[in-house]
Amino acid sequence: MGSGVQHALEQLKTTGVRITPQRHAILSYLMEAMNHPTADDIYRALEPQFPSMSVATVYNNLKMFMEAGMVRELTYGDNSSRFDANVSDHYHVICQECGRIEDFSYSSLHEVEQRAEQATGFKIHGLRMELYGICKCCIEKTQ
Repeated sequence: MGSGVQHALEQLKTTGVRITPQRHAILSYLMEAMNHPTADDIYRALEPQFPSMSVATVYNNLKMFMEAGMVRELTYGDNSSRFDANVSDHYHVICQECGRIEDFSYSSLHEVEQRAEQATGFKIHGLRMELYGICKCCIEKTQ
């Protein structure tokens, strides 16, 4: 188990959250999965290990992780939220063929936020940038 998972669990304990085996498994899966899984993906992956766990259990725990600032929900208009345990500033590249999502980092778009504040008078709290294209696997399939 990665030290990131251990650190996150310690953080939760300090807020009085009980660390159940299911919570541990959900968080570990999410931190190790680089594919931004849906709640159903997480449920299907962990169900053999936790036969009594329901999809609702997964959703409730994801909600709790989001409230604790440990997980981000990604919504992309297809009604299936995906979840990301990487809460640092980063952006997403999304395949228009298979829906695969990959993270990429770029120096902060802080200047864009400042310009938006100046132009609109809004107080900007964050931004989300998505780039769309075709992933390497899908390109190779068509060649």
